[in-house]
Amino acid sequence: MRLLYTLGIQCYALGVRVAALFNTKARQMVEGWKETFGRLSVAPVGKDNTAWFHASSLGEFEQARPVLELFHRMHPDYRICVTFFSPSGYEVRKNYPEADFVCYLPMDTRANARRFVNLLRPTVVFFVKYDFWFNYLEQLRQREIATVIFSAIFRPNQYFFKPYGRWFLKSLGQCFTHIFVQNEESMQLLKSHGIDSVSIAGDTRFDRVHAIAQESCRFTEVEDFLSQHPGNKVLLAGSSWEPDETNIKKFYDHYGERLTLILAPHVISESHINAIVNLFGKNNCTRYTQMTQRVAGSRILIVDTIGILSSLYRYADVAYIGGGFGRGIHNTLEAITFGKPVVFGPNYQKFKEAKDIIALGGGFAYSQYPQLQQILDRLLNDKEQYDKSAQVCTQYLDENLGSADKILSVVNGFIKKM
Repeated sequence: MRLLYTLGIQCYALGVRVAALFNTKARQMVEGWKETFGRLSVAPVGKDNTAWFHASSLGEFEQARPVLELFHRMHPDYRICVTFFSPSGYEVRKNYPEADFVCYLPMDTRANARRFVNLLRPTVVFFVKYDFWFNYLEQLRQREIATVIFSAIFRPNQYFFKPYGRWFLKSLGQCFTHIFVQNEESMQLLKSHGIDSVSIAGDTRFDRVHAIAQESCRFTEVEDFLSQHPGNKVLLAGSSWEPDETNIKKFYDHYGERLTLILAPHVISESHINAIVNLFGKNNCTRYTQMTQRVAGSRILIVDTIGILSSLYRYADVAYIGGGFGRGIHNTLEAITFGKPVVFGPNYQKFKEAKDIIALGGGFAYSQYPQLQQILDRLLNDKEQYDKSAQVCTQYLDENLGSADKILSVVNGFIKKM
């Protein structure tokens, strides 16, 4: 099975190299692979105690930050290496100040894994959620290097638990010193297959969004925009797609002048922004990047930039989370951390926090517009219902904080034994 796995990795790498001829992101990956070993050979890691954190992309890195930053405070003598698979992570965080070295992770061939681990010589290694690179894991196992994965979720339909996945499952048990999972179901599933070095530590994203909320800045331009319609309810649609925007437009027309809308689309291309402006009407819309040219009387603020959405949720009464009519909803926790009830489309089943918050009464899903109208009317008009849902969100976040502490309380035990 290892040969088949490695062959699959090599075929994937070949595909990326071909794609690099036409695609910028693929080209960035290939160039990153080429530079990694040369940069690593002179990097300030691998000489002293080194902690290696690997994140597939930017989302997983943000999930890793609570653990990384707490580890750094607890162990200031350690060097920190951060690796990425995707350009979406590396290009944004290549100058991350709490890391001593940041690079792309070369493809998971046996030769690359052996060379990388020999150069880095990590003392402890952290993987996030779904990152299973089996040649790297085997090299770490052979050197008896403490290796953990955290915020992981396991389901019976995953390949580990299929007849063809036995080798992968065996590798999990042999290669990870400890596996930190999000829920009881994951822990019991692993234990039923003979993997006992597992414990529940929850999801580190709760720690991260809480930190973002504590650090988030205020936006005077946005506050000025909202002050033009005092007393209005504010609906913020985050990471919206076209089907979301179509339904939001219907509700905007229904609710009338009592509603102010902040719309932060997932795609901020000019074509998409123009489509939104055409949908809602040019005289109703102000673009965030053109606030100095604000349209008089407009009640719709279009956020046509990236990096500020998580802080903008503080201004909402209700948060609409986009993506529910596509592959799946986007981040609900960024809104929940501000105590905002959340609403989203029907494709949320893969997200534990979405199912949790629905069950508790702080989140609401819909599949047809009339359901959306009913949900939003109730939340925006019924103060008792709104307060109850908002309190649920605040309490849910508070009850799920502390994952990073749980993880490092175990990892520190490994380090003391080294």
